Amino acid sequence: MLDFSQEQWQSVKEISKRWWQGDLERPIIQVRLEGKKPKRPKPELPLYVFDSFHDLAIPAETIVDRLDYHLQSTLYMGDAFPQYWPNFGPGVMAAILGASLQNGLGTVWFHPPDEREIGEIYFSIDTNNVWYQRILSLIQAASKRWQGTVQIGMTDLGGNLDILSAFRPGEKLIYDLYDQPQQVERLLEKAHALWWECFEQMHALTTPDNPGYSCWTPLYSEQSYYMLQCDFSYMLNPHLFDSFVKPELVASANKLGNAFYHLDGPGQLPHLDSILGIKAIKGVQWIPGAGQPDVSQWPWVYQKILGANKLTQIFNHQCHDDLDFLDQLADQLGTLKNVAYIYQGHISQEKKMEKLLLKYGALK
Repeated sequence: MLDFSQEQWQSVKEISKRWWQGDLERPIIQVRLEGKKPKRPKPELPLYVFDSFHDLAIPAETIVDRLDYHLQSTLYMGDAFPQYWPNFGPGVMAAILGASLQNGLGTVWFHPPDEREIGEIYFSIDTNNVWYQRILSLIQAASKRWQGTVQIGMTDLGGNLDILSAFRPGEKLIYDLYDQPQQVERLLEKAHALWWECFEQMHALTTPDNPGYSCWTPLYSEQSYYMLQCDFSYMLNPHLFDSFVKPELVASANKLGNAFYHLDGPGQLPHLDSILGIKAIKGVQWIPGAGQPDVSQWPWVYQKILGANKLTQIFNHQCHDDLDFLDQLADQLGTLKNVAYIYQGHISQEKKMEKLLLKYGALK
């Protein structure tokens, strides 16, 4: 039995609502510590980061049972809550539309099913698609198993230009932006419609019990929420970003109650002002990326985000001295009220995290 009460859920909902509205005078701090001893036997099935790593012959219910053990092994502190989202790699919408999904060494890749010119590519959803069916079956099994005690988040559908890049990899899509912009716009418009069709159908499978919305970054929202992105935009100048990326971001953000943007790497920083100008985007998550200095070396990025009256979100693994960084950020900004801090660690850190939660007023 999962050790997370309805009273705790009510607290998560109330605190999160105030944070989204800008009325919470402290940061959101979610602490998840693994290593508790569940009151049930450990399943033999291994736990994978990516659900696609499981053999397709394994029933969805068996995978959910293994996930249940993992959730029972986790201590939820502060504003944290039990959550599961089907993980088939960033941008799995490409696989749903027919791209090849390849499980690699610790990650997932998407490749075009064949070589086609952009004018020969047409998007549609095959309801018998193996990955589409697998995601739906996991959502259904999770909904039946937990019946609202665990938040079931959205799979990582991806950004529309990222999805298209799975069918036109490398420099091909860059050339298409200049040589065949109308074809690019045709596919982006179709991808947008199908993306939302998937989003709405997947969420519908979790209702009426599912408590709100979340996705791969475990922010909680009672209103519809998603972490929008376009990793491909690191290859674009501001003009191309505003022409091919921003219109779809605006359209999706306007459909969501609470929209965030995943700003991944220095190559996307030239687009930050444009993103901050989208009223419906409530917050920006900054990820410096592999090989870059950690988040403590980018205070000006957070100053710009928060200075634009937006929210932001930080993972503890993004900074070597993560707890010192919170103090540093608080000193620089004067407040952390619009920050969400996500901490993942081991049960041995419980006392340390109690002090952090007490310091910032998030100790339950």
